[in-house]
Amino acid sequence: MPKVNKQVLILISGILWSGVGLFLIRLAFRWFAELSINEIIFSVLLGIILGTTIAYFGFIGLANKNIERIKQYQNKVCLWAFQKWTTYLLIAFMMSLGIFMRNTSFIPKSLLSPMYIGIGSALFIASFSYYLFIFKKGSFENT
Repeated sequence: MPKVNKQVLILISGILWSGVGLFLIRLAFRWFAELSINEIIFSVLLGIILGTTIAYFGFIGLANKNIERIKQYQNKVCLWAFQKWTTYLLIAFMMSLGIFMRNTSFIPKSLLSPMYIGIGSALFIASFSYYLFIFKKGSFENT
């Protein structure tokens, strides 16, 4: 396995959180063709409220805990160490659940859309915790 500096792990985490967040938002926006204008407005407003709430009360804290965990590493570590191994199990479960929900016909897109916008925007907002850490002056000198 390739080994990288902990700075690279933090950057990878930020990029992945941003990318996944934007991907989820994009999926939700694709469903807008199936929704009425009122459902679109509802989806966007509820998604933004959910996203900021989830980011503030959950994902930003997780990102900061992840940063602190990465800071504890000595020297170079495995490229995949930007997440704990147990988190990969959670990611696999969440991806499977998302694929299932998207592909079943009994969950209307008008309900999925605000959930996807909410989780996507929360991930995107929380990804800035990684970027802020990276770009703080001297942030890596003391890690």
